[in-house]
Amino acid sequence: MDEAPVTFHVVPMQEEHAELICDWQYDPPYNIYSWLPWEQMKALEVEFGDPRLRKEQYAAVLGEDHQICGFAQYFPLEGVTRIGLGMHPERCGHGQGTAFVSAIVQEAIRRNPANEIDLEVLTWNDRAIRVYLKAGFVTQDTYERQTPSGLNPFYCMVYEGPRE
Repeated sequence: MDEAPVTFHVVPMQEEHAELICDWQYDPPYNIYSWLPWEQMKALEVEFGDPRLRKEQYAAVLGEDHQICGFAQYFPLEGVTRIGLGMHPERCGHGQGTAFVSAIVQEAIRRNPANEIDLEVLTWNDRAIRVYLKAGFVTQDTYERQTPSGLNPFYCMVYEGPRE
């Protein structure tokens, strides 16, 4: 499917964005990417429920209509910006993934231009892997990581630049 011409804007994540993200429900097997209810995230101060962490690491990704389309996390490691991301479930599978990921990568470059950029993806997530490859990532490593369902295999993918 050809990419739909769409522009995404990465902005600081506000509490309203975080609350909306917690309402997103993904169909199986992607439902593992759903978040806890907002009040619980806020009470536990986990991930973007923690105001400090939300300000330092999280961003909202808005569409041309200024509606929230997704989010990004910019996790700082030594010499590396590890990105985590999620797209609104209703936007998944409509050919906008590469533009979405590219906007997130450009923000990572803006934040730390000297850093390498990488991400982790479950090895079974073919839909995401296809998008990451189109956006300029290559698989660098495979390893297992703990998840809520136990140890699972992940790829570490590193950004090398857009594909021609």
